Amino acid sequence: MTWTADVLGDGFEAYAFTVSDSSGQARRATLVRHITPDGPAGSLRSGAALEAGPVAPHRRAVLFLHGWSDYFFNTELATFWAESGYSFFALDLHNHGRSIQTDSPNGYVADLEHYDAEIDQALQLLNDSTGASDSDPTEVTLMGHSTGGLVATLWLSRNPGRVARLVLNSPWLEMHGSSLVRRVLGTMLSPISYLRPEAVMKLPQRGYYWRSISDEADGEWTLDRSFRPPYAFPVRAGWLSAVLSGQDQVAKGLDIDVPVLVLMSASSQTGMAWTENMRTADAVLDVNTMAARSLALGQSVTVERVSGALHDVFLSREDVRVEAYFRLSRWLGGYAPPAGAPSTAAP
Repeated sequence: MTWTADVLGDGFEAYAFTVSDSSGQARRATLVRHITPDGPAGSLRSGAALEAGPVAPHRRAVLFLHGWSDYFFNTELATFWAESGYSFFALDLHNHGRSIQTDSPNGYVADLEHYDAEIDQALQLLNDSTGASDSDPTEVTLMGHSTGGLVATLWLSRNPGRVARLVLNSPWLEMHGSSLVRRVLGTMLSPISYLRPEAVMKLPQRGYYWRSISDEADGEWTLDRSFRPPYAFPVRAGWLSAVLSGQDQVAKGLDIDVPVLVLMSASSQTGMAWTENMRTADAVLDVNTMAARSLALGQSVTVERVSGALHDVFLSREDVRVEAYFRLSRWLGGYAPPAGAPSTAAP
């Protein structure tokens, strides 16, 4: 297995792999790992092909799943986890980011369960990279943003015991407003998604969230337009039906048995026209519905609402990010304390 230098530059490496999903279709995904200075010798050389080796002497790791029409690019997030004692990995799911292929529609999946095989493989590669074994695996925290949060949640509900905790960043657990919207939309979509799953839905295109985060507009983050376009990927009937089906499962309750942290903005600001409030609110999802639905995830759920946060809490302005990282650190202090420190979590 050979890792190569990543598009993010020094400190990051990528490994592309192919697996077959539950339908038997071969899918290409890409695992990204953050290399710290105590990683393998020569691992910070630009442009090099690097033989696999332990990334750091950590026995804890994070696997991050991005949102829809997105990819991993937040190097600050990786640094936070590394400084907290975790090896950091991110997975660009098939048809997204580094895993985009010309013969498959960008962002498309017909069933969220089709991601399971690449998540499983990513965890195996993570274990190999950290020097762990099947009998003594690395302790993993699964983290997901937006649609990636929904994907991570459903995967964990199907795979209990595989990870130690779940961190969700503005997860897309429900449609705007109420479950009634989801049920009505699902009924309308059913015949189209069955007969023409890749049909593009004619929906309004709004680039307000991209405007709030991209350094080409009002944000501070460098985004690759080929990986994360301003107006997102085309919404296809089969993809939206898959999301609605996943949200149906969440609405019925999942009973996840590991601690769950849900971070989100304190307010939403959506609409057909740009407003300045979109700089300090979730301009994509309904946070009140999200907060309520979060309580159905499991037995130990912490909801943190961060004032001034964007849809991706960790892409907000600096003072808001500092607050979000503090809250994440505080939660980890209870549910994943450093070795030798007393835990406040129940035994």
